[in-house]
Amino acid sequence: MVKKILSISAIIFISITSYGQDVKKESEPVKTKMDVFASKTGSITKFVDTKLPKLKATYESSETRVRKISNGSSNAYFYQIEKTGKYNNTTASIEYSDLIEVLKAIAILKAEVNSDIISNPDYMENKFVTVDGFQVGYYVSQGKAKWYIKLEKYGSDNTLFIDNGDTIEAAFVEAKNKIDDLKK
Repeated sequence: MVKKILSISAIIFISITSYGQDVKKESEPVKTKMDVFASKTGSITKFVDTKLPKLKATYESSETRVRKISNGSSNAYFYQIEKTGKYNNTTASIEYSDLIEVLKAIAILKAEVNSDIISNPDYMENKFVTVDGFQVGYYVSQGKAKWYIKLEKYGSDNTLFIDNGDTIEAAFVEAKNKIDDLKK
């Protein structure tokens, strides 16, 4: 009888302990590439912003910039898009290598949009998502495509709707070119 009670107690203890560890892992915030680079301790970190033209969205315009972060002898470059909301601002920080991948994805999405419209679905969504949760894509509904970018993985009021993929592509090409100039 004592062995059964000890066995049951051990199982309950292990279950509670492992559940407690799982909850802790879920509550830890996910760090973006910018968070990881900018939070290095023991060295001086410098942020330098270079403004770019506003990104014209359907209902509003958003501020854009290139942010150079220097940490010790290392530099990193991010394209930032900031949407001003009613209660707070939402900012996407797209690291340079992700920016290159987004540009490749936009080219593919632009090549597919017309055939997706012609297929006349009730609803279809086609998108690309970076590791940090930034999204670019479009949805097709009622015979029309609507492009969007989602600045952050979580939260509300973080989506910009844009009239066409060319506007998004032009902004991202300009950001890439500015970063290339700053790297010289």
